[in-house]
Amino acid sequence: MVDIIEGRNPVIELLKAGHPINKILLASNIKQGDAVTEILRLSRAKGIPVERVARHIIDKQSITSANQGVIAYAAVKEYVSLEDLLTLSAEKNEPPLYVILDGIEDPRNLGSILRTAYASGIHGVIIKSRRAAGLTAIVAKASAGAVWYMPVARVSSIPQIIETLKRNNLWIIGVDQAGKVEYRQMDFRSPTAIVIGSEGKGLSELVRKRCDFMAHIPMRGEITSLNASVAAALVMYEAFKQRSR
Repeated sequence: MVDIIEGRNPVIELLKAGHPINKILLASNIKQGDAVTEILRLSRAKGIPVERVARHIIDKQSITSANQGVIAYAAVKEYVSLEDLLTLSAEKNEPPLYVILDGIEDPRNLGSILRTAYASGIHGVIIKSRRAAGLTAIVAKASAGAVWYMPVARVSSIPQIIETLKRNNLWIIGVDQAGKVEYRQMDFRSPTAIVIGSEGKGLSELVRKRCDFMAHIPMRGEITSLNASVAAALVMYEAFKQRSR
């Protein structure tokens, strides 16, 4: 599986070939030549995040030591669009059921969520394009192969995608310990998107405000939260149980 591509021309060719890319790192001190201009142009056209970082960060990630201040993190499979997800749900002749991840950063958590999503009948997973894990080789391994079967859409704005889903008649259920309703009391048989927050921070305020419902997972003891992938698994299997009746 290709994960890291280094060097200006190799990254340009990767962009031209249309291979899915999670993000590109450019050294902050890199000179603005023709190759860098082309990388920025192609990245902008394809909606691929570009981050300016200190050169030592790129050198630390480098495998070949010939990175020329440029590294691309290639995805292991193609992302799909939201329209693809809606079409898939229609083809299944089932009410849409998606999981939205509001900034999951740990690739192992993402892989675990994809594995459970596939096993529990989720139609698709939606992730952020920035400051979040993408479809890397680590994610593929953690998913135990589910990454190849579970459609994943990558979007620049979770709040905007929630509004789009609402216009398509989906109910948006956020999972947060501050939620007033227990998750098992929610109706997942309707067109639904389940929103899981990031590790540590939970749901962002903008996302929280756009959810139709906020549901919590009951817990005992002094620990007040669960690992994001565990929380996601509990809610996804409740949806699976309700839809299997």
